[in-house]
Amino acid sequence: MGFVALIFALLIEQGRSLPGNNPVHRGAVALADLVRGVSDAGERQQGVFGWIAVVAVGVGGVALLEWLAGMLHPVALFIVHVAVLYLTVGFRQFSHAFTEIQIALASDDAEGARRVLERWLNQSDPDDLSDRPRRETPVNEICRQAIAHALVAAHRHVFGPLFWYILLPGAVGPVLYRFAEMLARRWGATVAEGVKRVDEPYGYFALRAYRAIDWLPARLSAAGFAIVGNFEDAVYCWRGAVAAGTTDDQRALLLASGGGALGLRVAEPALEARWAAGEQGFEWQGAEPDASGLRSSVGLVWRSVVLWISLFAMLSIAAWLGR
Repeated sequence: MGFVALIFALLIEQGRSLPGNNPVHRGAVALADLVRGVSDAGERQQGVFGWIAVVAVGVGGVALLEWLAGMLHPVALFIVHVAVLYLTVGFRQFSHAFTEIQIALASDDAEGARRVLERWLNQSDPDDLSDRPRRETPVNEICRQAIAHALVAAHRHVFGPLFWYILLPGAVGPVLYRFAEMLARRWGATVAEGVKRVDEPYGYFALRAYRAIDWLPARLSAAGFAIVGNFEDAVYCWRGAVAAGTTDDQRALLLASGGGALGLRVAEPALEARWAAGEQGFEWQGAEPDASGLRSSVGLVWRSVVLWISLFAMLSIAAWLGR
């Protein structure tokens, strides 16, 4: 049932995309803000309790709904799975902006592409270090930031939730992943402490919990990029990121593998400087991104999706034959 539910959810999403600011997302954000408002006293321990409370409500609510649907009828249970996957997995949640950038650049409208990119990046990832585009941002930099953000977004909107849907029983896996990602992005800010920026105490646990939950999915996504792209360059960049000590940052790993798979330099200068400062002085000599790189990145993501959905199908068939 899980594989069929996923296909239905993806088909529905292709026909009717889910807005980023949908009622379910607004409700989850409101819950996170409410819990933080009543529990944040500037201590890490309160952030742990707050994270558990929010995730328990989301995961527990879906588990209860799934149980009730299973008691009612198998079709009701199937509908619950499709609904959960529709809300947690999908391309169209991030691909609209990427497509708009492609169209703008195809029309030689660099300023329009910059505005779309700026609006997109305002919904930044919890550990996104990339600079925001400015008026003088060149086209290749717009392409670089768009590709980098698309690779990370594809992982967090598709591959990460899909991994947890396969791993955990029922429909709670993608809900757990998306709540953890939302709380890391919502609470995992940094604050100034002297000349440095450190993690905010309340969001400290949320950020680390998400990185723990995302540890294996991020590496599988990076491996997928390598398999369906330029394997040798992707592995070379992955090894360089490991040697530079940046693999604790899932985003850095995704950009290393994705950039190598595409043959492009998609990491921001700050991240490239961290790679160059590593023990082995890793420097990736990829090509500068351009409009054709945008098309290549779309192809890379789609091939990765086909790869993982095919593996899910084989697992589903094996489980069915083993009964």
